[in-house]
Amino acid sequence: MKIRIKGNSLRYRLTKSEVEALGTLGFLSESSHFMSKTLEYAITTTSNGNLSADFIDNRIVLNMPEKMVEELVNTDKVGFSELSGPVSLLIEKDFTCLDNVEEDQSDNYPNPHLNS
Repeated sequence: MKIRIKGNSLRYRLTKSEVEALGTLGFLSESSHFMSKTLEYAITTTSNGNLSADFIDNRIVLNMPEKMVEELVNTDKVGFSELSGPVSLLIEKDFTCLDNVEEDQSDNYPNPHLNS
């Protein structure tokens, strides 16, 4: 799971196995360990109808409605976006890059622009 933060914008990108795990478990979490603190970023499934996010105790949690998770898992839908207070939220499937990168992309979704 990758996150990208820019100003008041928060973007989560999920590989195939992460999308499947979210659908099965209803929760994903990863951590980045710094010298004195750890930043955790997570997604949790909720019964609420909107994407929302919060940051409490060094933990960013994206709350994703069950309906959206189900659609992300079972359809070709690429992602969802929504405004949560002042923060723009985006969650999407992670596609392979069009240029050469050194990271392992074997679990990413095929890029629809690859054969364009």
